[in-house]
Order: sequence, then C-alpha cells, then structure tokens
Amino acid sequence: MTPTSEDRFLGGRIVARQPIRGFRSGLDAVVVAAAVPADAGDEILELGSGAGVATLCLAARVPPCRILGLEIVPELVEMARANARANQMDSRVHFEEGDALDMQTSMQREFAHVFCNPPFHDEKGQTSPSKERVLALRDDGRFGHWLIAGLKRVRAGGTFTAIMRADRIGEALQALPSQGAVIFPFWPQQGRVAKRAILQIRKNSSSPLALLSGLVLHEESGRYTADADAVLRNGGFLALGSPPL
Repeated sequence: MTPTSEDRFLGGRIVARQPIRGFRSGLDAVVVAAAVPADAGDEILELGSGAGVATLCLAARVPPCRILGLEIVPELVEMARANARANQMDSRVHFEEGDALDMQTSMQREFAHVFCNPPFHDEKGQTSPSKERVLALRDDGRFGHWLIAGLKRVRAGGTFTAIMRADRIGEALQALPSQGAVIFPFWPQQGRVAKRAILQIRKNSSSPLALLSGLVLHEESGRYTADADAVLRNGGFLALGSPPL
C-alpha cells in the first residue's frame, strides 16, 4: 500500500489523504479551485484531479454545485473517492478514471466550468523516482493539448480555468484564444517576479485579453498576506472578473 499523509486545507475544513511520495496537492490546487466562478446547480469538471483536493476545496466553497474529477491513475481515483466520503461530499462530488486527452464518450459533454492544474514543467534531464509525479508534472509536449481539451468541454458562456508557471502563459495563449481571457499572476512577495499565474477564459466572449493585478502571497516576514490568507485558509472566492460575452 502506498504510504499516505493526512493533510488539512482551508483552515482544516478539508481533510485529505494523499501520497507521501509523488505528486502532492498544495497551494496551486487551493487557488485554482478558488478562482472557478461556480454557482448553485452548476456541473463542473476537473481534469487531472489527483487525490481530489482542488475539487473538494471548490465543493466546500460552493456546496450546491456538482463536480466530476477525471484522473488517469487508478490509485489516486480511489484515494479521491475516499477523501470525498471522509468529507461527506460524495453525494455531489464524483471521481472517475480516465485520460484528459482521450476522454471516454460519457464525459464528452459540456460543463458550466472546467478547471485544471495541468502538467506544466518542461525541464530536460530531470527525473523522479515516482512515475505518478512525472505524469502529473512533466508535460512532455502535452501542455497545449491539455488546455485545448479543457476548453473544448466548456459550454458557451462558461469558463475554463488553469494554473500554470507564469513563464508559460505565452505558450498557453498560442493554444487558446486570447479573447475572453484574463491573466492573474501570483507574486511571492511585493516586487518579486511572479512564478505562477492563472489563465481563465470565458468561452465565446469577444472581450480583449486582460492582465489583472494578481495576488501578493507573502509579507516580508514570510507570513501570508491578509488577501492570501482569505483564500488559502478562509476559503474565499478569488474573483478574476472573467469578461462577459
């Protein structure tokens, strides 16, 4: 059995088990879930759901929505299902095994919102002892395909939300339309270069690309800023203001 740890998110509102080795959800999962503009009754899809942390964080913020998580690693699917049960969310949160780039027919439909934390590392010559970690982090030329696959599943007027390395935003915009897109950077500290950014697209919007002011994560002391704390610990909505149609 894979060794796991029990980790807490949103100030302890979500408790989830995830592998000690391999890919582990953290800040990226929490903030991408916080940026999905979900409403009551929405049906939402997460691509590459892992142990289910991002989906569970979104479900905690918007209880009346329904979320389907798609994950290619069978062991992580079972772990995500167990996490949903442990957090009493299994009636409206479901996880299925499948490939985001080759979805089964039952998932080839439109959702109000789609979100993901796609593989976005492209370093050469770096290896990991965990095949699951490599699969989750290394894009191997699949980065643009993930983004295209996600937007394809969004209904007109809905949103596609993805977190990625900030230096790959340009590549993302080569794969996706810039109309209806907003870029939201995360600054480690005031005046520091952004390392992460969220790209959100409102499908079929004609609004021009917008670069938002983003979020400063840490004070000089290393503590989270009040704005970051509101999202990471208190489960607040990260309003990106996706443009209308």
